[in-house]
Amino acid sequence: MPLARRLPKRGFNNEQFEHMFQIVNIGDLERFGEGERVDYDVMLKRRLVNKKGRYVKLLGKGELTKKLTVVVHKASKKALEGVQKAGGNVEIVEKNGG
Repeated sequence: MPLARRLPKRGFNNEQFEHMFQIVNIGDLERFGEGERVDYDVMLKRRLVNKKGRYVKLLGKGELTKKLTVVVHKASKKALEGVQKAGGNVEIVEKNGG
């Protein structure tokens, strides 16, 4: 067996810098009340997200009929349009740390 295959493999691993996003669709936000502020902690209590990934991305699948303020780390264009069409708004917060 060649020496290069016998030696242990070491080096850079990008896993520690990776941000795992949890997906929430705007259709899932129908369970919240009118005018409510929806952030990570509220989504965690309602079991829309779990503790494994602290970053949330909002996607546009479904339809939203309530005026909500949604606080997420990322959002698609369709999701932004869907929330604004219902009269609400989306706040994009920065990812902290690495």
